[in-house]
Amino acid sequence: MARRRPPFVREVKQRHPGKRIEVWQQDEARIGQQGTLTRVWGQINSRPTAVRQTEYEWAYLFAAVNPLTGASSALIAPTVNTHYMNKHLQFISREAGTEAHVVLVLDRAGWHVAKALKVPENITLLYLPPYSPELNGAERIWFFMRSHYLSNRVFKDYDELFESLTKAWNLLDPARLKTLTHADWVERAV
Repeated sequence: MARRRPPFVREVKQRHPGKRIEVWQQDEARIGQQGTLTRVWGQINSRPTAVRQTEYEWAYLFAAVNPLTGASSALIAPTVNTHYMNKHLQFISREAGTEAHVVLVLDRAGWHVAKALKVPENITLLYLPPYSPELNGAERIWFFMRSHYLSNRVFKDYDELFESLTKAWNLLDPARLKTLTHADWVERAV
């Protein structure tokens, strides 16, 4: 018995004949001076210490990934809002190219559903059901970045935070992004 594509992929294919359909996953993360503590190795019966910063500067990383190819698009911003989401949609559109149509999987954050959102012609938004972050593989990127590159750190100022976030994102190559965002349902959909 042949596998059938999910209805949303069939509908998008019908509306955009001749285009390659790609499913991308999108999310945002707040990274800041409050930091993240993670487990560390230590001698038996010891209590290793870790620095915890208590200042309040933040940067937000908008990221979208194609879990089948590892292609990605990212934007670091001082806040999250519709303006920055529109910029990120433009970046995704350019990254995917004119020969592809992107089905962008995302949650229903206020800036994702705003009336002022300008969705490029080669992107269709597919909203996740409420309270289902486990369906979005982009969520797993944040855990990996925090635990491997951004935890147990003190950032001198916003510029250092921005640079560290940029460096952490750039350390994620397409192979790692594919591993982190893998979802069987995406393979079946496309």
